[in-house]
Amino acid sequence: MSQITNTVVMIRPATFRMNEQTAVNNYFQEDLELQNQEINKKAQEEFDTFVQKLKMVGVNVVVIQDTEEPDTPDAIFPNNWISFHANGDVALYPMFAENRRLERNETVLETLESQGFIINNVVDYTEAEEESLFLEGTGSIILDRENRKAYCALSPRADEDLFIEFCEDFEYTPVIFTANQTVDGERKPIYHTNVMMAIAETFAVVCLATIDDKKERKLVVNQLKENGKEVIAITEGQMQQFAGNMLQVKGSDERKFLVMSQTAYKSLTQDQIQKIENHCTILYSDLNTIETCGGGSARCMLAEVFLPKQ
Repeated sequence: MSQITNTVVMIRPATFRMNEQTAVNNYFQEDLELQNQEINKKAQEEFDTFVQKLKMVGVNVVVIQDTEEPDTPDAIFPNNWISFHANGDVALYPMFAENRRLERNETVLETLESQGFIINNVVDYTEAEEESLFLEGTGSIILDRENRKAYCALSPRADEDLFIEFCEDFEYTPVIFTANQTVDGERKPIYHTNVMMAIAETFAVVCLATIDDKKERKLVVNQLKENGKEVIAITEGQMQQFAGNMLQVKGSDERKFLVMSQTAYKSLTQDQIQKIENHCTILYSDLNTIETCGGGSARCMLAEVFLPKQ
């Protein structure tokens, strides 16, 4: 069972802008004083450059162009509604924002199958939306695929019972905790686990400062160390610059890359960069418009494909 893959799905935006429906509890989003058309154009440029950089190092990027109808401002972040697993299973997830539910798109599955990937089974959790229960894919769940552990910071977008159900279905051991950030002087739940932690093959980048409960913090550290991961801690300020929103991928010749945004890279200290580079190469790209309006970064844009091939 591999922790990292060579193939990712990315959705090229058609109507990207600040999503008013997600802004209520995504404190990373900010309003840019730009027309929506201009914002979308900038986001497309950032997207295309990012795809180019990934392809240049040998990552297999499956790009799917989003459509203008239905209106899906956050379609650029597919990792929240779908995940792909090595046994041929695909999971579909319940989404907090109503307009994000429209992102779920058969085209993604059809495209992968046309490229020789095998889909055996679709596990659909989306009915939970009717009860206002949510679990937003690998935004909410950080998978240690090799060691069959799943980490989840509970929030309005990550329901505990649903998470446990996922772990039972996919045979993962749940590691549950709460992560907070300071918003206007108050501690509030972080909307997605993947902005405060990333798990690579031999290390993990974690914002331990967000886990206020000392026992929970110790639990997370111990679980990671138990599996031989070097824990690289980032500060809450660095997390605000998307330094937790990273993903390790495989390029050509089995080379490994930790993918992040330029904002995230610039926030890291020399010591942190050195620690990461002891394990793999860093690849970063400017995603400023996407981060500012979307409140998500490099990791959110990548839906990893672990499906078997024909």
